[in-house]
Amino acid sequence: GNHTLLSEFVLSGLSSHPELRHLLFFTFCFIYTMTVIGNLLICVATVHPTLRTPMYFFLRVLSFLDISTASVVVPRMLVNFLSEDSSISYAGCVAQLYCVIFLGATEWYLLAAMAYDRYVAVCDPLRYAATMSARLCLCLVLLSCCSGSVVSLVQTAWVVTLSFCGPKKKINYFFCDIPPLIALSCSDTSLYEKQIISATVLVIFVPFCLILLSYACIISTVLKISSAESRHKTFSTCSSHLIVVTLYWASGTLIYLQPKSSNSQGTKKILALIYTTVIPTLNPLIYSLRNKEVKEVL
Repeated sequence: GNHTLLSEFVLSGLSSHPELRHLLFFTFCFIYTMTVIGNLLICVATVHPTLRTPMYFFLRVLSFLDISTASVVVPRMLVNFLSEDSSISYAGCVAQLYCVIFLGATEWYLLAAMAYDRYVAVCDPLRYAATMSARLCLCLVLLSCCSGSVVSLVQTAWVVTLSFCGPKKKINYFFCDIPPLIALSCSDTSLYEKQIISATVLVIFVPFCLILLSYACIISTVLKISSAESRHKTFSTCSSHLIVVTLYWASGTLIYLQPKSSNSQGTKKILALIYTTVIPTLNPLIYSLRNKEVKEVL
């Protein structure tokens, strides 16, 4: 048989121990609730007139992407905790895969845009307002979305061509993602694995290098500032962004650079949890608790 005969997948979830289901359900239900509330507060706060700057515009878009990423993965996972039937249709699996890749890729390009915004603000403050116009900010967000959409379409189209040999297959994961689907396929995936590595370099390493370059320039400029208070404020703002970038980079590269690596599925599940549930929850805390203006508005 091939993929045309496949009707549905079965998601194994996070744990094979039934006694942990209710504990996991309430834990991730709480995390998801905090994710939605925290990011919605950021979205509402950044509409305030005192926060209508490019940095907060990008932060608002980032919060929306975080809510979307968590909403694509977590509700389905919560249902599976309480249901004996953890199956997902083939079409539903493909749709979930597309959304996860699209949101993840878009967020990486958005983080690069945020780094550029901080570079202009610190290294060229006199021309910041003229350079980071509302039109440019909107174009950067739209470009991030379009790039994410193209990457997601290509990756999803490749997955659709894979053969899975049977009417029902069990995915050792809690959502539909590239590594577990490759592991499940009975096709020759060597070419596809090379393509994933290329996509990972394009989506993760290129933005990451641009972010590092931006912050190298920022640090060089900040060290020349004579005021210790100004240096501390600049480093505090930029460090929040770097924390998020580091978490994304570490989890993303370990999962996608070696889709059939020797890393256990348990390790990849934990890494996937980081970027689909933990980071969206941490973002509001990182950007609000470390930001005086946002705290005042909230």
